[in-house]
Amino acid sequence: MMLKKIFPASADNNFDGNNIALWGFVIFTAAMTWRSIIHMFFEQYGFHEIASFILIEGNPDPMPIIYRFFSLWGFAQLIFCFVCWIVIFRYRVLIPLMYLFWLVEWGYRTIGYSLTREEIAIQGIYTNSITPGIVLAPYVLLLLIILFALSLKSKN
Repeated sequence: MMLKKIFPASADNNFDGNNIALWGFVIFTAAMTWRSIIHMFFEQYGFHEIASFILIEGNPDPMPIIYRFFSLWGFAQLIFCFVCWIVIFRYRVLIPLMYLFWLVEWGYRTIGYSLTREEIAIQGIYTNSITPGIVLAPYVLLLLIILFALSLKSKN
């Protein structure tokens, strides 16, 4: 039954999960879209002010290429957010699958980054502090787990 909710036979706009999961998905997608736009179009602000990376000096200046990679990361995030908006407006039955994708991303952030969090904090070579994405990842993961479970729960 759960697999049928995650991988439905047909993609339609009939979401059978809890309304909290639906509206949670809308709010989460809006927040992730905003994050993606910041990374893509305001890469210097996102890179230094939010992610806390210091200015790296060199000759030639390495920052333009670093900003470009940061911007591409935002673009990749924005593409996934675009898919989520399509799901919200046209294929709501796929919301549990989208939650699963978000769980994989934020699960890796929580587990993958926790292995190097202490090393990043101790070195402080490239950052002024730990980025919010690392600090908040366990809480976002917990929220996503709850919303994912609610998306699988039938209204009936």
